[in-house]
Amino acid sequence: MSKPPAPIVNPEVKYSQIFINNEFVNSESGKTFPTINPCTGEKICDVQEGDKADVELAVAAAQEAFKIGSMWRTLDASRRGKLLHKLADLIDRDRVYIASLETLDNGKPYQSAYGDIYFSSEVLRYYAGWADKTTGKTIPVDGNFFCYTRHEPVGVCGQIIPWNYPMVMLAWKIGPALATGNVVIVKPAEQTPLTALYAAALIKEAGFPPGVVNIVPGYGPTAGAAISSHAGINKVAFTGSTEVGQIIMQAAGATNLKRVTLELGGKSPCVIFADADLDNAVEQAHEACMTNMGQCCVAGTRTFVHEDIYDDFVKKSAERANKRTVGDPYDSKNEAGPQIDEEQFNKILNLIESGKEQGACLQAGGGRLGDKGYFIKPTVFSDVTDEMRIAKEEIFGPVQQIFKFKDFSEVIQRANSSTYGLGAAIFTNDINKALMFVQSVQAGTVWVNTYNNVFAQSPFGGFKMSGLGRELGEYCLTNYTEVKNVVIKIPQKNS
Repeated sequence: MSKPPAPIVNPEVKYSQIFINNEFVNSESGKTFPTINPCTGEKICDVQEGDKADVELAVAAAQEAFKIGSMWRTLDASRRGKLLHKLADLIDRDRVYIASLETLDNGKPYQSAYGDIYFSSEVLRYYAGWADKTTGKTIPVDGNFFCYTRHEPVGVCGQIIPWNYPMVMLAWKIGPALATGNVVIVKPAEQTPLTALYAAALIKEAGFPPGVVNIVPGYGPTAGAAISSHAGINKVAFTGSTEVGQIIMQAAGATNLKRVTLELGGKSPCVIFADADLDNAVEQAHEACMTNMGQCCVAGTRTFVHEDIYDDFVKKSAERANKRTVGDPYDSKNEAGPQIDEEQFNKILNLIESGKEQGACLQAGGGRLGDKGYFIKPTVFSDVTDEMRIAKEEIFGPVQQIFKFKDFSEVIQRANSSTYGLGAAIFTNDINKALMFVQSVQAGTVWVNTYNNVFAQSPFGGFKMSGLGRELGEYCLTNYTEVKNVVIKIPQKNS
C-alpha cells in the first residue's frame, strides 16, 4: 500500500446514535455516554447508550429480516456478495475520513489506521467472494437413498467487538456472517464506537435491507450482557479478554445454548535462536510488542532469547525502544500514540511497577510520557523470570519482556507453560528447528522469521484459553452455518 493521503485532523463526528432497522435512533432510556480522545483525556462527543431495551428492538428487527420469505432470505447468494463489494467500495471511497475518525477515537497513528481501513475492505471483498460458494455435499450412503447436506445460516448473530482494531474487527465479524446469509447485531466497544456507527450509514447506502445489520453502542455489563443472554440470538462472536469470554460462554449456556466463537487474550512467545538474523529478529520482536501501542491480543510479549546472543539482543532492543517515536497520532513522524483510556493506562503502569519490584531489569522506558493524555514510553525489561507478573499477565501495552534460554526443549516447555495459546514465533536459519518448533508449540498461529502477518485468507484464533473457533479464511465460515443432512428415499422400479 502506498503512502496514505494527508489526514483530516480532528474530523467532524457525523453519527452518534444507535442504528436499528436501517435508521439512526436515540436510546430507549434516553441515556448517553461520552467517548474520549485518548490523546487529551477530553470528551469527543456523547453517544447514545444502548442497553437491554435497545437490544430487544435490534433483535426484533433482525428476526424480521431473517424470517422465511423475507427479502434477505430470498436474496440470491451472488447478490449478497455484490452488497459486500458495494460496502467495501464505500469504505474505500471514505477511507481518509474513516481512518482520521479512527485515530481521533482510538489514538492509533493515522498511518496505521489508514492501513486498518484498507484491510477492512479487503476482508469484506474476500467474504463477498464466498457468498455463492458455500455449498454442501452429496454423500454416498448404503441402500436406495439420496443423501446430501445443506449449509444454512445460523440466524441472528450477536457480535461484540473490541476497541483495539475497531473497523478491522467489524469487518472480521460482519463479513462472514453476511456472506453466509445471517443477520447481525453489533456492539462496538464503548471506548471506540464512532467508526462502526459511520459504517452503519455506509451499510444503508450500500443497499442492505433493513434489519440485516444493527449496531448498538453501549457498555459490556448492559448491552453486551443482553446480547449474550438473549434467547432470540442464535450465535455470539466475541473478541476481547478471556475473563469476559468466560462470562459470555456461561450466559450462552444458561440460556439457549447459542453458538459461541471467542477470540481472546494471549501471552505469545517470540523465540530467538543464536543462528537468527539478529537485526531482523530485534526489529520483528520490537514490533511484536509495540505495534498498536502494544494493544494487540497476539502481541509477542514473551521474548525468549538464546544465551549466546542475549546481551547483544537486549542492548539492541533497548536502543530500538528508545528510538520509537511517541506523540500526536496525526503526525506521520510518530510510530505510536496513546493507550486507549485511563483504566488501561493505569493497569500498564501498575504492571511496569511490578516488574521493577520483582527484580526485572528496566532497560528502556518504564513510565508515562508527557503530562496530558495516556502516553507511555516504550518499555523493555531484561532478566525476566517466568514467575513474575509481567511474565504471566497480559499487559496489553508497549512492554517487552526478555527472557534467557539455553536449549530447544527448555524453551518449548516454557513457551507452552502459559494458559494462553494465540500466537508464537521462531527466529532461526535452521529449517529443521523451525519445523520442530511449529509442531511443538501450542498456538493458533506460528510465524517463522516474521511476526503478526495476518491475511483475510488464512485462519486466526487460539488454543487453550485464547479462544474457540477461528476468524478469517474459509475456516471462519463454519462458525456461521448449520449443516443440515437430507435423506431421500429412492423408489424401487417394478421388475
